[in-house]
Amino acid sequence: QVRLEESGGGSVQAGESLTLSCTASRDRYNAYCMAWFRQAPGKEREAVAFIGSDGTTYPDSVKGRFIISQTAGKKNTFLEMNNLTIEDAGIYYCAGDGGQWYPRICGVRGEADFHDWGRGTQVIVSA
Repeated sequence: QVRLEESGGGSVQAGESLTLSCTASRDRYNAYCMAWFRQAPGKEREAVAFIGSDGTTYPDSVKGRFIISQTAGKKNTFLEMNNLTIEDAGIYYCAGDGGQWYPRICGVRGEADFHDWGRGTQVIVSA
């Protein structure tokens, strides 16, 4: 199983930017879709970005502010977060599907469709 590890979390003030990184334990990671999820205390985990051969997908809550990208071999996947708000605070997780090809539209996938997960990195946003 490929291991994923997040880094780059920290504490920022509202309105600032932060970029998270996800590194796979292989130089090349054979995944169809990669995604970032987040979970605030007392809240359910939610997807905030998807990337795959079909492009990128974001929920309305972060669209226009977050950008997901990856290196060619998918060893590294990034999440650029801009104009952060208090509601963006939480633990951010990197996830990869491990090669699962369905659903082919990455943006409709749920947690069960991703089989490799990082342990999470904390993002704190203060006013």
